[in-house]
Amino acid sequence: MLEKVFKLRENHTTVKTEILAGITTFMTMAYILAVNPNVLSASGMDRGAVFTATVLASFLGTACMALFANYPFALAPGMGLNAYFAYTVVIGMGYPWQSALAAVFVEGVIFILLSLFNIREAIFNSIPANLKKAVSVGIGFFIAFIGLQNAKIVVGGATLVELFSLDAVEGATMQDAGICVILALIGVFLTAILVIKNVKGNILWGILGTWILGIICQFMGLYVPNPEIGYYSLLPDFSAGISVPSLAPIFMKLDFTSIPVAEFIVIVCAFLFVDMFDTLGTLIGVATKADMLDEEGKLPNIKGALLADAVATTAGAVLGTSTTTTFVESASGVTEGGRTGLTSITTAVLFLLALLFSPIFLAIPSFATAPALIIVGFYMVNQVGLIDFSDFSEGIPAFICIGAMPFFYSISEGISMGVISYVILNLLTGKAQEKKISPVMYILAVLFLVKYFLI
Repeated sequence: MLEKVFKLRENHTTVKTEILAGITTFMTMAYILAVNPNVLSASGMDRGAVFTATVLASFLGTACMALFANYPFALAPGMGLNAYFAYTVVIGMGYPWQSALAAVFVEGVIFILLSLFNIREAIFNSIPANLKKAVSVGIGFFIAFIGLQNAKIVVGGATLVELFSLDAVEGATMQDAGICVILALIGVFLTAILVIKNVKGNILWGILGTWILGIICQFMGLYVPNPEIGYYSLLPDFSAGISVPSLAPIFMKLDFTSIPVAEFIVIVCAFLFVDMFDTLGTLIGVATKADMLDEEGKLPNIKGALLADAVATTAGAVLGTSTTTTFVESASGVTEGGRTGLTSITTAVLFLLALLFSPIFLAIPSFATAPALIIVGFYMVNQVGLIDFSDFSEGIPAFICIGAMPFFYSISEGISMGVISYVILNLLTGKAQEKKISPVMYILAVLFLVKYFLI
């Protein structure tokens, strides 16, 4: 049955590989179950209810990805978009969270329409092959940077970013932040050794091995939890028993009346823009890494993938969470060999199980998942050798795209600057006609420029 539904042989994979890949993707994404409720609760939303909404939206979106497109990509409420929701729209602009949910809902409906009429697909297919490879490489650097930050190996400082030191993290000691950085570095080497040895499930074993080392350190007193600066016990806490927080405080609480129409449109467009190009960037990058693009650089069944994203966002708003989007951490499962929707279904089921076993999943620390992100970054960066840098009109925009993602901490900014530079450089050097640049690329370049002028 699984063969018939997911076409495993056709995609050169097995049930075991797909399930292992799905577990790996979930492990690298599990942090969202802790982070999203913390971020959205700052807007006044019930933290427990947001946890349940996060789980259900992730389950629904990821299952839709499997059923609509048969791709190994996972979805969850997106980082950055949740911060915009809580800190800009609600806290900064002063609107109620119910109105912010309404904006997310409208964004989702617009996305469904754009997906049904193939507008998002046209955008994906219009991006040149070298720029698509650059997106994959840029995401690789971006993922690795996120991993370094999550583990506090890299912190903010006088040079904007610098290597960890106890002085750089307020209140830190060797028994909390210090030992976690050491454990993360050990985790990188552990995962790298497993990768070099070609051990099946190397990234997943790297996560679990690093977590277990942390637990041993806690038992030995080398690691001491310090909740005041974000370092918690590494042991699952079942003291409250097993229960599912109620959705009632936030379910279907959309308010379309509290924000003036003009500002409501601006807020919807902000959600729309970031979600659209983060999703496209993730699909391009991860699909390129998985060698899923056809000879023309197109992704088969992309309509289903985009529709899954749009449906998840709309349903997520009704459930009570911010924009649900395709996660770049899906690359970890792809790296483990995931090639079909069975990977996504595995991840979706684990999200659902998280409702009952949340203490276990929430106990996985960021220093344990950081090595996975760093190694996945390495895997994605190897696409750089496939970019034609000998043609400067291709290579320079690709370089700009790659650099913009980690430097500006945004996949969508990388795409924006890559598209703008590609169009402008080829126009000004008379190569536009030779390259047969798609009209969609010109439209995107103009829209991106307008966005920057209006910011």
